Amino acid sequence: MDEVAEVLNGLQAVVHSEVESELINTAYTNVLLLRQLFTQAEKWYLKLQTDISELENRELLEQVAEFEKAEFTSSNKKPIIDITKPKLVPLNEGGTTELLNKEILRLQEENEKLKSRLKTIEMQATNALDEKSKLERALQDLQLNQGNQQDFIKAQDLSDLENTVAALKSEFQKTINDKTENQKSLEENLVTAKHDLLRVQEQLSMAEKELEKKFQQTAAYRNMKEILTKKNDQIKDLRKRLAKYESED
Repeated sequence: MDEVAEVLNGLQAVVHSEVESELINTAYTNVLLLRQLFTQAEKWYLKLQTDISELENRELLEQVAEFEKAEFTSSNKKPIIDITKPKLVPLNEGGTTELLNKEILRLQEENEKLKSRLKTIEMQATNALDEKSKLERALQDLQLNQGNQQDFIKAQDLSDLENTVAALKSEFQKTINDKTENQKSLEENLVTAKHDLLRVQEQLSMAEKELEKKFQQTAAYRNMKEILTKKNDQIKDLRKRLAKYESED
């Protein structure tokens, strides 16, 4: 009994050490895989979101357990080649991914140009409104001066002044009409620029979604799945060995 107890204690220590080592190694491996994924996401300007509350979702945990069971069962069978399932294309620096990245850069540059153009148009519209206000104030001052000097000038001078004021009014009205048309044109350009900006932002968002979809098809994702499957198989094998020793006891 002492010898059996000693053997079982030694076996327990070995199994505990092996399981602890495997779990620690699995955790470190997961950290390295996550680091690779985050590095690639940062390189391709992807936005990742996590929900910590999902870690305690019992339904999802049960799905993971069923997945583990299904993978363990399928690993004991002979592999069957499924022709209908397409293979994932790895993410690399060439082909569609490179073109998509260039398109994103082009859209970003176009977005910056449209923003600069929008600011210029807004400044022009503001300057036009200020100039219009100045001309209106100048006309009011001229009319006020005319009213104050009517009692002190002669009839001929008054007639000349009225003609001058009429000419100034005509010129001012023409200037106001030109400024109004210019203002309408600036407003139309402003609306067009805003529409172009929204269109470019929408294209940029679609390009980012397409790039994120491509990222889900990387070889790193498949490698992580294969490593996790191998680790699960090793843990299950250790469990079987432990159960075997317990049954013999």
